Amino acid sequence: MNRVIQSLGLFAISLVLNACANLGNKQLSESALNTTGQMVTWQAQDATAEDASQLTDLVDIEAIPNLTNFIQEALNNNANLQQTLVTLRTAQVAIDVVEADQNVNLSAGNSASKAKNENSGYSNNLNISWELDLWQKISNGVSAANFQAASAEAAYQSARDSLVANVLREYINILSQQQLLNIERARLTVFKNNETVILNRYRTGLGSLDDLDTARTSSATIQATLAQYEYNLATARRTLAVLLGRQDQSLTELDQTSSFPDVLLPLANLPKQNLSRRPDLQAAYYTLKASEFEVDVAYKALLPSINLSAALSDSASSATDALFTNPLWSLLGQMTAPLFQGGALRAQVEIEKLASVNAWWLYQESLLNAVQETQTALDNERALTERKKYTSMAIDNAERSVKTIEGQYRQGLANILDLVSVYNSRFDLQSQLIQLQASQLQNRINLGLALGLGVPYEK
Repeated sequence: MNRVIQSLGLFAISLVLNACANLGNKQLSESALNTTGQMVTWQAQDATAEDASQLTDLVDIEAIPNLTNFIQEALNNNANLQQTLVTLRTAQVAIDVVEADQNVNLSAGNSASKAKNENSGYSNNLNISWELDLWQKISNGVSAANFQAASAEAAYQSARDSLVANVLREYINILSQQQLLNIERARLTVFKNNETVILNRYRTGLGSLDDLDTARTSSATIQATLAQYEYNLATARRTLAVLLGRQDQSLTELDQTSSFPDVLLPLANLPKQNLSRRPDLQAAYYTLKASEFEVDVAYKALLPSINLSAALSDSASSATDALFTNPLWSLLGQMTAPLFQGGALRAQVEIEKLASVNAWWLYQESLLNAVQETQTALDNERALTERKKYTSMAIDNAERSVKTIEGQYRQGLANILDLVSVYNSRFDLQSQLIQLQASQLQNRINLGLALGLGVPYEK
């Protein structure tokens, strides 16, 4: 008998040593921190770049009609954001579930019985149990739950930031669609006036009806384009309404005459500093940390567990006498160790280790995407600045061409096709400039988001 006990003791000790020797280390999370921003250099920026701490610092939202209200409405009512908030609250409550394993468990019971030709019997019992967290298994589980909650909180912050950025971008899109619509209306007015001029010239013998057909063809084409722009504007309004959580998608309070707001160019600081404040990267890092603690929990499931329990019980023929007037008590200390479970515990260890490695790669993927987004936005800022400059120069040239061809047409030195061509060139360039301005403003918001500028909230 003693030999059996010694063998079991040695086996338990071997389990302890084996599990302790294989406890998961934290090299993956340390590697993630050390490699963030390494070997990364941002491109040089324009001297107008300004330092900012929040996404809303880039736009003077107070000076823009309705924009402040739109942002707050979206934060309160957006369905996707509220789902992310519920996920966060669930992760926070899950901490309480895991922490409960550290507490003493108390249960009570009572029963009554009655048999034929016998008196009634009553019994009560009170049980207290507690698991000694000798190997910090429960503590590791609590740490994992805390990091999962931190990851959910970072994901919620990321969702808030993205939502505000989407509201700003869509607001700019609506303004650009409205301005494009205004340009097409101005184009149509010019061509309608041309029809009148051509008709008057024909009546005086200075033109032909072919010129009138050409002008009317251009007017009809413009009207078709107008219909498309009106649809685009309505679509942009509906998109913003969905972001705001509105079923009424008309957005009648929008000022159709608003010009583009000023959007500052955010300053890119040190790559490590910029990247480390991105909430999506923080969420990936916290998930990695949680997975490392889950590895520890899986390893420690191989170790013996120690439970302490105490019980009070009493039985009597009456309910009052059974209320622990003369109870029996017992105290038990128990150690259990997993001996054979078909390899399930070992397999669980491998599963958690693979999950940890996968979390590391997910962090690397998030890191690469963050670097790419930042570099792309910086490149795009430079390209859009150049394109705007040369498009503005082209518009100046087009204005001069319009004046020249108009004079030549009145003198009979240019035909209607020449006139239509210069008009279209001017209006096309004006539309291009509007689109470039909108793209640059939206790109600056993208850059701010890529640099980790967000919208803080009260926890």
